[in-house]
Amino acid sequence: MENIPQKFMNKDGTLNSDALIKSYTELEKKIGTMVSVPNEQDDDVVKQKFFRAIGVPEKPDEYPHSDLFDDENVKEEFHKIGLTNKQVEKIYDIAQNFLSPVISEIYSMQKEENALTELKKFFGSDEKMRDAFVAIKSFGERFLPADAFETLCATPQGIQGVYKMMQSMEPRIETDGAQVENLSDEKLRDMMRNPKYWRDHDEEYVRKIENGFKKLYS
Repeated sequence: MENIPQKFMNKDGTLNSDALIKSYTELEKKIGTMVSVPNEQDDDVVKQKFFRAIGVPEKPDEYPHSDLFDDENVKEEFHKIGLTNKQVEKIYDIAQNFLSPVISEIYSMQKEENALTELKKFFGSDEKMRDAFVAIKSFGERFLPADAFETLCATPQGIQGVYKMMQSMEPRIETDGAQVENLSDEKLRDMMRNPKYWRDHDEEYVRKIENGFKKLYS
């Protein structure tokens, strides 16, 4: 009797069998609800019982929704390795923090590539597009408010609009002798290499080049 806990003893020192039986019954119930961690040898029933106990959903489509990673194949993999909803939510959060900037950058690059393709088609070639960009930049800085010009040039349609505006304002080019003439694309590029254009920013000289591009692409 010395090793029997006091709660199972009567006041007169005899064994309280009712208290012992009650405690044993409660222990059996508790053991029946306990779940052990399965090992590789355990069958699916044991594994599924463990998964349900720790919060793994019964089906993959019961995992939380994610706009960035809402893929049925991914959810299937989550379910195979026994991830809980909370664990999946944490994975979504981590992935969102690390991958969203990368995805945004890829999207921006794709968007930029599409814009350049559209502008190249509009101007006719890479070379003409680059030359037009130079003329548009000079025109915008000269005639348009900086914030308006920046907003317009944020889209291919805006760039085309500025270019058409440039064409409509001064469709001809004047030479130093005040004579009107047509200049080739090659001649205009040669003029742009002159220090008066790229170093001194001579207003009259720059204007001639701008007007030349307007006439050439009109």
